[in-house]
Amino acid sequence: MPENSPSVPLAGAGSGPAAPPKDLAAGRHVPGRWRQLSVLSPTVLTDNSESSVVSTLFAAMRQTLGMSLSHLGLLQALSRVVGAVSGPLWVAAARRAGRRSVLVGTGLWMGGWLAACGLSQNFPQLLTCYLLAAVGAAAGQPLVHDVVADLFDETSRGRAIGTMYGAVTLLGAVIGPLVAQLAEAPGGWRSGFYAVGALCVLAALLVLFLFRDPGSGASEATAPAAQDTAGAFSRQTLRRLFGIPTFGLMVVQRLLSGHLLVAGFGIVFLTERGFGTATAALIAIPSGVGYLLGSVAGGLITDRVHRANPEHGRVRTLQVLQLLYAGLAFLGTQIDWHGIGAYLLLFGAMAAVQGANPGVNRPIVMAVTPPDLRGPAFAVLISVAEAIAYALFNLGAGALGDALGLQTVFLWVLVILMVANAAFCGLLHRTYPRDVARVRDGEV
Repeated sequence: MPENSPSVPLAGAGSGPAAPPKDLAAGRHVPGRWRQLSVLSPTVLTDNSESSVVSTLFAAMRQTLGMSLSHLGLLQALSRVVGAVSGPLWVAAARRAGRRSVLVGTGLWMGGWLAACGLSQNFPQLLTCYLLAAVGAAAGQPLVHDVVADLFDETSRGRAIGTMYGAVTLLGAVIGPLVAQLAEAPGGWRSGFYAVGALCVLAALLVLFLFRDPGSGASEATAPAAQDTAGAFSRQTLRRLFGIPTFGLMVVQRLLSGHLLVAGFGIVFLTERGFGTATAALIAIPSGVGYLLGSVAGGLITDRVHRANPEHGRVRTLQVLQLLYAGLAFLGTQIDWHGIGAYLLLFGAMAAVQGANPGVNRPIVMAVTPPDLRGPAFAVLISVAEAIAYALFNLGAGALGDALGLQTVFLWVLVILMVANAAFCGLLHRTYPRDVARVRDGEV
């Protein structure tokens, strides 16, 4: 969609509001911010690892534990439901104990329970250990995004988030195929859980010894007003959050984000096309490279577009990304390409488009929420809304995949739903400029 596309209404068109606000002024520079971001990045990697190791090693696990696609969907879905409950609680705990303490504690917890998954002798044991690991995994992303907003100001958040997600995915692309090789050995999937558990512990130790919390609002142009944040998820906090129209729309937008399904069922889809687990897992390499390129390039482009058009640039970019993903997903999942090469190319392109999303949607949320609401905002957006969407997609894909096949499921979720997502994002053109102005004027 071109920058001057007339197909999306401009904010306030025909309603006679005040002129759109100017962009927020650049904030304060936080010393050592890139070093601190590099320390936090492994936490984001390990918070996603429990899902990736299950999908990567599923073919070997299903033979040992007698699992079906429905079991996989149940495993992935329930872990997200657990995260939806525990994520906000961890953010509330961080307001009392500190973000650093919570990140360290939950990382150690998750590492221990993921290692315990490798000892499972049946599906109920695996499910129990996996859900306990998910309790700790829910803390990382909301708290890390809260910290990133305090490390980087409004003009550089897209680049920071894009770089973080790109680096995380590149590391995941290296680790994924290595873990997949374990599937070829008898009981090798158990070693995969042990290895990922060890990585979680290592990430927690990095935060313990190297991370220094910059403090809430450290990157703002002016020091934020003191806030009573003891009850991070009080009714008042939720009323304030959902009193921001853009935030409510972004929550629904995440519920419509069908590309979340690929992480849980992408490799399984290729095994159903006749590829072995180790071969199918090769998509992690182009997907990792694609996500890296998309994250970094998307963050840089989004920051530039935002500076040129602060009222609508991010929203238009978000719409274009959803449409591009839908087109690539149709090519990658609805056509039988026979050889693995075409799938590597298309899944890499899909990952590149998906990778550009965090550099757009996260800064949108940061721009419309004051510092004291960002932790709760990302807990609701990631731990709750994104987790519910992920759970519904995976639970439905597991059940419908057994009955209709994953190709049909992918058509509806990765293609049709993503087109609807792009259309829905058009509503943000009316709310986003106004909500940014409200934050700037201290009205939220």
